[in-house]
Amino acid sequence: MTSFKAYEVEEAADGSYSGKLVSRELADLPAGDVVIEVSYSSVNYKDALSASGNKGVTRQFPHTPGIDAVGTIVSSDVEALAVGSDALVTGYDLGMGTAGGFGQRIRVPAPWVAKLPANLAAKESMCLGTAGLTAALCVDKLLSNGVVPAGGKVLVTGATGGVGMIACALLSKLGFEVVASTGKPEAGARLQALGVSEIISRHELAEENPRPLLKESYAAAVDVVGGNTLANVLKGIKSGGSVAACGLVESPALNTTVLPFILRGVNLLGVDSVEIPLAKKQAMWDLLASDWQLPELESLTSEIGFGELGDVLDKVLAGGAIGRYVLKLD
Repeated sequence: MTSFKAYEVEEAADGSYSGKLVSRELADLPAGDVVIEVSYSSVNYKDALSASGNKGVTRQFPHTPGIDAVGTIVSSDVEALAVGSDALVTGYDLGMGTAGGFGQRIRVPAPWVAKLPANLAAKESMCLGTAGLTAALCVDKLLSNGVVPAGGKVLVTGATGGVGMIACALLSKLGFEVVASTGKPEAGARLQALGVSEIISRHELAEENPRPLLKESYAAAVDVVGGNTLANVLKGIKSGGSVAACGLVESPALNTTVLPFILRGVNLLGVDSVEIPLAKKQAMWDLLASDWQLPELESLTSEIGFGELGDVLDKVLAGGAIGRYVLKLD
């Protein structure tokens, strides 16, 4: 089959953007080593930015978003990636400048393609997607910097988003006492079901605070928010503690002092899930399919079809989403 369906975003003459389902041919896809028949994708904040015409994410339109994809290899120029095997792609340029997982076919370079672990179902991998990979990388960074359950509470900001919820579930699974910060109190029961022991309002952290240091409340944190929230989180970390920072939904700015770093030895750990080497991504996927597997993952996820995609993208962009959305492409 050379023709396939894809969700394509177009730019209108008035500068507005809209998406629709279109028919495409393999010849429309960029050059690459591997063609994958996509069974599932997932909806991320970056996809919503792309679909809204954010030129910091996608510069050329029309365009098919979707930074995540899983499916079956149907064509390969690389012996290690055999036709008929299952594979997943997250990050790199997929869904940004390269036609992404909101199409039933993708063609990508071999160095982008991870093997789907045997113990991880295709849908389960997209329940995780870039959000789950990012959460796992954050937790891995904290563990590598000496954070242990006995050290005290771990804070997760933006806890009702994809990264936040998966981080809460994963930290709880590993024995940590998790505190969740969220602006959606109606999601409290879902967070508690993931093992969260305490829920605080995001407003407690979002206001600018002139104090250079705050009470030492947390041994570590996963921050997906940035801005004033990250600045206040850093001020409240215990001596020698660490913060894994991976997002900017509040702001990319960070207005703080060096005092948390030089008086308490706090570590600010940057986490990138897009351009890291494939070997690191593969190691995280293998871990998420084994010791870090999350049986409750599907309860965080809503499955949608092409017909619902536009509304979900708008919801994610507006900050109204809770948990994860998985797009089924068949």
